[in-house]
Amino acid sequence: MAIELPPSAAPLDALPASALPGHVAAKLHALAAGEEPVSAYLYDPGVAAARARALRAALPGWAEVCYAVKANSFPPVLAALASGVDGFEVASVTEIALAQEAAAAAGRPARLVASGPGKSAPLLAALVEAGVEVVNVESVLELHRLNAAAVRAGRRVPVALRVNPARVPVTGSLHMGGTATQFGVPEADVPEALAVARALPGLDVVGFHVHAVCNNLDAAAHVAYVRWCLDWSARTAAAHGVDLRVVDVGGGIGVAFGGEDPFDLAVFGELMAGVRPPAGVRVVFEPGRWLVADCGYYAAEVTDLKHAYGTWFAVLRGGIHHFQLPTSWEIAHNFAVLPVDAWPHPFPRPEVRDTPVTVVGELCTPEDTLARDVTVSRIRAGDVVVFPNAGSYGWEFAMHEFLGHPRAPRIALGDGAG
Repeated sequence: MAIELPPSAAPLDALPASALPGHVAAKLHALAAGEEPVSAYLYDPGVAAARARALRAALPGWAEVCYAVKANSFPPVLAALASGVDGFEVASVTEIALAQEAAAAAGRPARLVASGPGKSAPLLAALVEAGVEVVNVESVLELHRLNAAAVRAGRRVPVALRVNPARVPVTGSLHMGGTATQFGVPEADVPEALAVARALPGLDVVGFHVHAVCNNLDAAAHVAYVRWCLDWSARTAAAHGVDLRVVDVGGGIGVAFGGEDPFDLAVFGELMAGVRPPAGVRVVFEPGRWLVADCGYYAAEVTDLKHAYGTWFAVLRGGIHHFQLPTSWEIAHNFAVLPVDAWPHPFPRPEVRDTPVTVVGELCTPEDTLARDVTVSRIRAGDVVVFPNAGSYGWEFAMHEFLGHPRAPRIALGDGAG
C-alpha cells in the first residue's frame, strides 16, 4: 500500500538564488563555512518595521494597529515593530512579557489587547495585573473567570465580546464566521452573554471583537468587511444597551505565498479613507503575518540527495520541527537554492540538474515534506535551501521537540543584528 504524503506543493520552478537579498546570502555563506550544517531562521527587523509604517500610513487616524505577537515573537522583531504600531495583541503570559519588554525598549508603555480561546485563570489574572486595555472574551465562563480576577485586583476591566457571526455577507477569503469553531460566541447567544457581562461588577463591556477573515488578499473585500463589522457592532450595541467604544476587526490581511496578486495596500488605504466609524469608537486591527512574513527566511543545508522510484529527494538538516507551515497549511511555499561551492570531503558530491526535487527533512515521518516536485536548475549536497516569506508562523509554529534535534537558531540581520 502506497504512503500518501501531504500535498505541500504544486509543480513549479525554484526561485533563482539572485532573488535572495545580498545580506541574507552573505550571512548564509558565512554560516556554511562553519563546521555545523546550516539550519537557521534569518530575520531582518527593519523590513517588519517598514511594513508597520506603511500600514499605519495607509490607515485613517481613527484606526489602531495592535501587532499579533503569535505571528513572530523574536525580540528583535518585536523591538523593531514597537515604535510603528499602537500596541500588541497577546494570548499568553509569555507574550505579555515579550510585548512589555519590546515596548520598554522603545520607551513607551505596553498597550495590550488580549485574544484567544480557553484563557486560563492564571492568564486572566496576569492580563489584569499587566493593565490590559481590552480583553476579547470568548465565552460566558470566561466572563466569570475574568470578573473574579478583576474583583480580586480591585479593577474594572474593559471587555469586548468575541462574536462568531451567523453570516458575513462579504466576498474574499472570509471563512471563520458562520461555522462551528471554538472561537467566539455564536451570534444567537450574544444577548445572553451581554446580559451576564453587564451584571458582573469587575467588567466594563466596551464593544465587540469580530475575527472572520483568514489570509484575505482582496483589499476591497477587506474594507467591505471592516464596514460590515462596524455596522453590525453599532446595531447590536444599540439593541442591547451597550456603550460602544471598541470594535476589534481582527487580522486577516493576506500574504501571497503561491504567486497570487498581493494585497493592494494603496487600494486598501484609498477605500478605508471613506469609512466612518461611529463617533468615539476605537477600531482595532490585529495584523500578524502581513507585517512580518517577508522579514524572515528559513534556511537549511542539503545533507543528502536520494533517488527513489522516479523521485529525487533533497534531504535537509531541518524539516517540520523547524518549519511546519507548508505542510500544515498545505501551501506551495517556494524556495531558492543557494550554491555553496566548498566541498571539503574525499568522497563524491551528489548533484542533480534541471530536475524536479521533493524537499524533505530529517524526521522519521513521511509528513516531513516541505516542498514537492519543484524543478531546480542545480542542487548539490552542501548547498543551502532557503525559504523566503518565512517570517510569520515559522519558528513559533514548529514542532520543536520531535526526535530531539536542535532547534533552529534565530538570527537578526541589519540594525537588529546582535
